[in-house]
Amino acid sequence: MKRIVLLFLFTIASSLVSAQSTDKAKALLDEVYEKVQSYGNIYVAFKFELQNTEADINTETRGDVTLAGDKYLFNSLGAQQMYDGNKVYTIVPENEEVTIEDKSEDENAMTPSKLLTFYKQGHNYDWDILQNVQGRKIQFVKLTPIDTNSEIASRLLGIDIETKHIYKLIETGKNGTKTTITVNSFKTDQPLSKTLFTFDENKYQNDGYYIIRN
Repeated sequence: MKRIVLLFLFTIASSLVSAQSTDKAKALLDEVYEKVQSYGNIYVAFKFELQNTEADINTETRGDVTLAGDKYLFNSLGAQQMYDGNKVYTIVPENEEVTIEDKSEDENAMTPSKLLTFYKQGHNYDWDILQNVQGRKIQFVKLTPIDTNSEIASRLLGIDIETKHIYKLIETGKNGTKTTITVNSFKTDQPLSKTLFTFDENKYQNDGYYIIRN
């Protein structure tokens, strides 16, 4: 009988600890989301790492993205992608090619516009480790997709406790692929050109680019 009571108490205690962990994680993510939403625009420069030991893949690239509401301008690997609120334009100078298509309707797709807000829905939350990175306190929150059919096993989101800005995202796929995005520069409310998110089709046609419409 005593053993049953102890087991019962242990189960209750574990449930309470788990609930507190979830509440703490959600509260921190809510703070991050509110901070992101308070800015008129955000510029992020980042390092992107892709690793899969089994497939012998280990690559590293750098890029940057400017976000203003749903609109974005994304630069990486010598190519550029822009969303003007209506269409997505992918510009590849090496191929002298521009692809114009509708924005993806896949809610689980990690697009540049969702880079700082994707955690808001579709995940279970857990409080994880606290790291000291060059004097900055980075608190990690573990995100587990609610959709059991998701190709993502888990995500670790590192948040700067002082600024409430995202510092790192570590995504682990069910196929063993590990993707890490580390923020090197985070700037807000920068002066932006009025035409930053405007696609000039005539310019690219005059430069000899092939325009593909999907």
